[in-house]
Amino acid sequence: MSKSDIEIARDAKAEGIFSIGSKLGIPTEALHPYGQTKAKLGLDYVNSLAERPDGKLILVTAITPTPAGEGKTTTTVGIGDGLNRIGKKALICLREPSLGPCFGMKGGAAGGGQAQVIPMEDINLHFTGDFHAIGAANNLLAALIDNHIHQGNLLDIDVRRVTWRRVVDMNDRALREVNIALGGPSNGYPREDGFDITVASEIMAIFCLSKDLKNLETRLGQIVIGHTNLGAPVTARELEADGAMTVLLKDAFMPNLVQTLENNPALIHGGPFANIAHGCNSVIATHIALKLADYVITEAGFGADLGAEKFFNIKCRKAGLKPDAAVLVATIRALKMHGGVGKDALDQEDVDAVTVGCVNLERHLENVRSFGLPVVVAINQFSADTEAEINAVRVAAKKFGAEAIVCSHWANGGAGTEALAQHLVDLIDTNTSQFAPLYPDDLPLWEKMETVAKKIYRASGITADPKVRKQIDQLQERYGHFPICMAKTQYSFSTSADEKGAPTGHTIPIREVRLSAGAEFIVAICGEIMTMPGLPRVPSANHIHLNEAGEIEGLF
Repeated sequence: MSKSDIEIARDAKAEGIFSIGSKLGIPTEALHPYGQTKAKLGLDYVNSLAERPDGKLILVTAITPTPAGEGKTTTTVGIGDGLNRIGKKALICLREPSLGPCFGMKGGAAGGGQAQVIPMEDINLHFTGDFHAIGAANNLLAALIDNHIHQGNLLDIDVRRVTWRRVVDMNDRALREVNIALGGPSNGYPREDGFDITVASEIMAIFCLSKDLKNLETRLGQIVIGHTNLGAPVTARELEADGAMTVLLKDAFMPNLVQTLENNPALIHGGPFANIAHGCNSVIATHIALKLADYVITEAGFGADLGAEKFFNIKCRKAGLKPDAAVLVATIRALKMHGGVGKDALDQEDVDAVTVGCVNLERHLENVRSFGLPVVVAINQFSADTEAEINAVRVAAKKFGAEAIVCSHWANGGAGTEALAQHLVDLIDTNTSQFAPLYPDDLPLWEKMETVAKKIYRASGITADPKVRKQIDQLQERYGHFPICMAKTQYSFSTSADEKGAPTGHTIPIREVRLSAGAEFIVAICGEIMTMPGLPRVPSANHIHLNEAGEIEGLF
């Protein structure tokens, strides 16, 4: 019987975190240890590396997710280990997992098999407390808003137009819409409110897009929490909340250093979802990684239509990053599902279904190439994959000038990605990247949304009711230069999760828009997507427990 991911991680021989830091030339005094196997990088040390040249940046993205799994994080870890095995100085940059999916349906996000980051239990649960700090900063602002209204409302905040929501890092649909301050005058002014999951909060986005503590405080102060009775925006700075929020985030803002199963260094920091937020790890972690290593491998959440699009159009635009190559992860199993095969028949050879499902792969390849990047397909291997099925993927990738390389990192760790690692080095050495975002800053907001919908989702256009159109027009006056963060289902190019493959000609309904003035983007909520997920019928939490030895069981 094969071992579970948590059993593999528990059996790993971890090195002390100071030893891991020394592989990157990090002095011990620059590390703030959290136990023996994880540490934060001091910001003074981070700032001291500003003049160093940057390494090469590789983005790992994927085809549209299916229940069959794609393994983007696992592949990111495998590539990092593979590059180190062939003698390159490589460092991976990942997002921190949210407790919501850990106890919900998706499980953890520390990789799998022989391609994991450790300590797996810590990373998937409370880690170094970063998400708790982000939630506390978010909810401090919420408390200050309601206290200001209760104490006389000198800013004349219209209680009907408070847009700031509370957060919790858990899937809890019952909190999507709530009434607060009930029970009489001493409890405040009653109003409607709601909760988002922490990873969808603007604080998370600000945290991940800020370049330093000063920039973090500036962005926090820019947050628009609502409007006055005359319609003027009210900011967190006017509530004098930015200083205290920065204090709560000061320690969390230091990037986290851990290691892979093969004792290679990894930075894990920040964690916005890509279906409802911008889906990338922190800018500060990516910048420091580029100073410390020759090759940096990072990932963006869900499929390339969401995570990669936001990585390119939001993170790279805001942080001045220029990626050198992209890896598109696919599995034969997932391609079969896009070709119409049910989950119970995925272990049976079906070359025709793979060929049909490759329309999804081809769409993503074309999209990533449209940003000017060279791209390679990583086939995350399963034992039931056949050579004929693999060849079908190779043929599909060749149409777009890309290689499709089989990777066995789940079973073999870095040894299973050496061919992919060498191909990436060769690809980058040709210096073919001509990266450019999809749209310019000065394109109107509506046209930015339309551009993403048409060029990335292949929609015929976008729609919105008159109220939403008016809101977009109002945002255009002051925030028209902001990029767009599209919030939509991750399971399809359309807004219907059931439409697999590569649908075209559909319409993207813009149901709501939210201003993120501190993060400096506009969130366009499309279709029925929720910024507070719910739990499935049988949550993963039902199977997580401590065994008689006090060890965690059921976490995956």
